[in-house]
Amino acid sequence: MAKGSIQESAMLDYWAKEITPSTELRKSFNHQTERFEEFEQAYLFELENNDRSKEFLELIKNKLKSGNVTLLYAAKSETINHVVVLKNWIERNI
Repeated sequence: MAKGSIQESAMLDYWAKEITPSTELRKSFNHQTERFEEFEQAYLFELENNDRSKEFLELIKNKLKSGNVTLLYAAKSETINHVVVLKNWIERNI
């Protein structure tokens, strides 16, 4: 079997790259525990000021009408990653 992209391998419905943390923010955070609070605030700022956030929230609302939504991450930590922030932000805004 030929290797495909992560998206193909995971058989995802949607890869919401437009609402992930910016490259600059992700690199400055570097998954360091002591930087998580700063990262969280900066990522929330990005989400609140992202032109695509409203569209993303609508997509999530619509998907939740017919079932669960699963958010994936590739970080080693279950508690120190962008999906933790994203999940809390979604829950506050839908």
